[in-house]
Amino acid sequence: MPKRRFLAAALAAIALAPLAPAFAQDASYPTRAIKILVPYPPGGFNDTLARTIGAKLQAAWGQPVVVENRPGGNTLIGTEAAARSPADGYTIFVTPFAFAVNQSIFKKLPYDPVKDFAPITLAATTPNILVVNPSLGVNSVKELIARAKEKPGALNYASTGTGSSNHLSMELFKQMAGVDITHVPYKGSAPAVTDLIGGQVGLMFDNVPNIINQVKAGRLKALAVTTKEKSPHVPDLPTVSEAGVPGYEVTVWFGFAAPAGTPRPILDKLNAEIVKSLRMPDVREKFSAQGVDVVGSSPEQFAAYLRQQMDLWAKVVKAAGVTPE
Repeated sequence: MPKRRFLAAALAAIALAPLAPAFAQDASYPTRAIKILVPYPPGGFNDTLARTIGAKLQAAWGQPVVVENRPGGNTLIGTEAAARSPADGYTIFVTPFAFAVNQSIFKKLPYDPVKDFAPITLAATTPNILVVNPSLGVNSVKELIARAKEKPGALNYASTGTGSSNHLSMELFKQMAGVDITHVPYKGSAPAVTDLIGGQVGLMFDNVPNIINQVKAGRLKALAVTTKEKSPHVPDLPTVSEAGVPGYEVTVWFGFAAPAGTPRPILDKLNAEIVKSLRMPDVREKFSAQGVDVVGSSPEQFAAYLRQQMDLWAKVVKAAGVTPE
């Protein structure tokens, strides 16, 4: 019996031995630089989110946090890079609205949005604002609809790419208002807004933080917000639903994810520190000033939210006949 007990103990020790370094590695994480991938160029809120939280992680953990912008391909380039990164916690991904949409638009993706990613947290939400170039001479949603119906296809709208929140906000608007407005996709918010101000395009939906300063400066005219209720960040603006398209509603969101297979202890550590950072008063104030509301959720809550968003936008994409451009 002693020999059997000894053999059992020895076998157990052998079986557990490979796990010991992993447990030790998880406990000591992080021991080197962390990279945050952003599938857009600098200038939009996805980038702001990455840099703000990256600075907080660096301060908390004493390790460098580097933001890497990988724009292009309607976020597919940056998203694929994140999916193919080692699942060790040293690459995390700012998960954009388009993440829940692309599988409904593209017949073949270079990654699986469910199998290749481990959700960390739903970080924040914001409305989109419907804005026009002042030279368009449109002062309300109803006037915009009337103008679009006068000359179908003559108006052009900007977006940050097929499947982005501003693209689908307009496609849903077109569908519900019964208008035809031509899509002009860009690689990010900054170049889209630049051309909108310059008059190369006439209108767009964009996230509050990307557009609010241009509205305040009078370079763009705001008509309405996309959320169900008015936004406390722009309280004078009606909702699109109130302004002429009953039932219209879009909420834009931002999250964090890691490559699938990232150890759960590391995911939990990332979740705890990111949520803690999001809820810091200076971060809340900074984001609120840009029209963004902090959320901070568990990985499971974010996973459920992603599934809900995928189902919702699959229906919109199908009804609108959205295809890659």
